[in-house]
Amino acid sequence: MKHIKRILTAFVLVILMSCKENTSNSNEASSSDSTFVEANAIERIEPPNWWVGFKSDSLQLLVKHPNISDYTPSISYSGISIENVSKGNNSNNYLFINLKISEKTNAGRFNIKFKNDKDEELVATYELKERLKPAEDYIGFNSSDAIYLITPDRFVNGNATNDTPLGIEGSPKMLEQTISRSDDYARHGGDIVGVTKHVDYIYDLGFTAVWPQPLLTNDMHRGSYHGYAITDLYEIDPRFGTLQDYQELSETLNNKGMKLIMDQVANHCGLEHWWMKDLPFKDWVNHQDNFEKNRDNWNNSYTINSNHRRTTNQDIYASEADRKGNNEGWFVATMPDLNQRNPFMANYIIQNSIWWIETAQLGGIRQDTYPYPDKDFMSDWAGAIMNEYPNFSIVGEEWSYNPLLIGYWQEGANNKDGYDSNLRSTMDFAMQNLVVEGVKEQESWDKGLVKIYEGLANDFHYASPKDIMVFPDNHDMSRIFTQMEGDITNTKMAMATYATMPRIMQMYYGTEILMNDFEKPGDHGLIRTDFPGGWEGDAVNAFKGEGLSDAQKDMQDFIKKLFNYRKGSKAIHEGKTTHFAPFVGTYFLYRTLGDETVVLILNKNEDPITIDLNYQSEIGLKGKTLKNIITGETKLWGDVIELKSKGVTILTTKL
Repeated sequence: MKHIKRILTAFVLVILMSCKENTSNSNEASSSDSTFVEANAIERIEPPNWWVGFKSDSLQLLVKHPNISDYTPSISYSGISIENVSKGNNSNNYLFINLKISEKTNAGRFNIKFKNDKDEELVATYELKERLKPAEDYIGFNSSDAIYLITPDRFVNGNATNDTPLGIEGSPKMLEQTISRSDDYARHGGDIVGVTKHVDYIYDLGFTAVWPQPLLTNDMHRGSYHGYAITDLYEIDPRFGTLQDYQELSETLNNKGMKLIMDQVANHCGLEHWWMKDLPFKDWVNHQDNFEKNRDNWNNSYTINSNHRRTTNQDIYASEADRKGNNEGWFVATMPDLNQRNPFMANYIIQNSIWWIETAQLGGIRQDTYPYPDKDFMSDWAGAIMNEYPNFSIVGEEWSYNPLLIGYWQEGANNKDGYDSNLRSTMDFAMQNLVVEGVKEQESWDKGLVKIYEGLANDFHYASPKDIMVFPDNHDMSRIFTQMEGDITNTKMAMATYATMPRIMQMYYGTEILMNDFEKPGDHGLIRTDFPGGWEGDAVNAFKGEGLSDAQKDMQDFIKKLFNYRKGSKAIHEGKTTHFAPFVGTYFLYRTLGDETVVLILNKNEDPITIDLNYQSEIGLKGKTLKNIITGETKLWGDVIELKSKGVTILTTKL
């Protein structure tokens, strides 16, 4: 018996020692370097951390520190080797370290040591983390999604203590110090916590994803609220909150089965970006010589702006001067144009995007000003992301009303120049405009509803129409209610059309309560109005339905019913689309999958009209009972349908 006990004891000890060894190997402080000590002697290393387990085994570290180019880096950590080191040719304060990370490398922390010829040493600790989930589990947005676009500064002030930088403990003084809700171009105080606190409201409206405008630091002198003049690509703007706040927003959305879409900018940064004071390479930004020569007096008169001729990306006759004018010119004087042809800049942007996907568990990226950067780089950028995350989604902003240009940027396009964008989705400005015109215009042979009909007929050009993103409005254009000149019926007709066509759907916050910019149509500051109820003391609270007009409540209810039905409709998500040419001021569109058929009927007749349905018999609805998804009423589909007044009717066979 004692003999057996000794054997068991020895066996247990072996297991315990094995467990101890395995724990030691995977411990976060494990290192081949026995002298590992936590250190942070370097001004800046980016990315600030990385992960093990990527398909790509390469990582390029940007190291910023006074005279760091005089130092030689070394790393002693199992599975990591330094492939090469590069110095900037415009500043001694940069090193770029190319690392190779083997597939057997363990997560953990290790030191990077820097020594110069004087045997002086600087040490910084770096961390490789375990990934939180497999790459395949990063599921991007698709045609089943409806996306709620938010200007965070104007949505909800969830944490008043971060309204001004001076009120944020430990935060450096920032250039724009105050908030003023009476100034359309000042900061108003909305933040990430405010969005998180109202995820339930967005979910109840029927939306499945949230796209906030950029939340990264915009330390600019003025107009920094919109987020597109980024001055630190690895930092959440403290006036919006913290990295933890951003991660909590993502987690809150994920817990509701929703997705967080990050608005990113590869084309430009803000003029006050930290590297603009000490540029690493002579070609880090486009027209850098001009900038550095005139930086002390920099203004619009010195800026070489983009010519905005985006068609030069496809134009077989375009001059090289015009191409460069679009791709290399600055967007505006306060937004330096990044040179993605510089391989170090290219790596920086790609790694930054991947860092945010992992850090915030993103469900998609919206890429700003897509046709402005170097288009070969944009293919490489999207390709690198999709290679690591095969089920992810990226949508690019191509502000064009020409389907040829929109389709050019989508992955799978049959482009004669052989260009492959690796981009799953583009934004459908063409259908956005055609729906507005189609609903508003007087009916004629070539005007009115026929524009919607012929607009959708262009879908033959797209590699995947349902993966294109349509929208009624956004932060850069008049709100849909303004575009419809205050006509609620027309607004509902447009919203229903966007929501039922074969597309990904995006809506701007406040559309559900008829927010508008009538006072100054097209004015960006007014378009991005504060959401009522987002600030303590607001007389109107749209979240609770308090103080809204009857028309606003009705529109809110319409949106809620429309998008909650859309959320569960397989026919809308991926069904067959059939439509009939407009007839006597009416337009019929059908979405069908299995036993579910959704019918969209647009009627522009003020007086009652009866439509013979026999010529639409191919749909196979005769004798079936359909329900109106807005009113809940049911009707039997027969030989005719009576439309009693102008407006939209949305029917479904799902009772």
